[in-house]
Amino acid sequence: MIHHVGLEASDLARSARFYDAVLFALGGRRLYESPGALGWGVDEPVLWLTARGRTPGGTGHVALRASGRAAVRAAWEEGIGAGGTDDGPPGPRPENGPAYFAAYLLDPDGARVEVCAVA
Repeated sequence: MIHHVGLEASDLARSARFYDAVLFALGGRRLYESPGALGWGVDEPVLWLTARGRTPGGTGHVALRASGRAAVRAAWEEGIGAGGTDDGPPGPRPENGPAYFAAYLLDPDGARVEVCAVA
């Protein structure tokens, strides 16, 4: 149902470092690059970041699927190391289901990025 998700960035290069790190840890890579937009995915870009000279609202939430708990931890650690802010360390999230394991980050503009695994 969802074709792609787009987020705004105030500083594309700064945010690119964050998303490159998080998505690489999950098996994704940057597949598109232009002066005002970047796109990541596996086969085609599905997560887009644009800089249009607007101030991002600092709201929003995107959940990224990880292959397991180790991948959740790796993506969270890489995100913290690349300029993200901790918004919930890796751990079980029983409120989302008995096997749900997730971590939360804020990207450089304040959008909430969840990395999750169910298994």
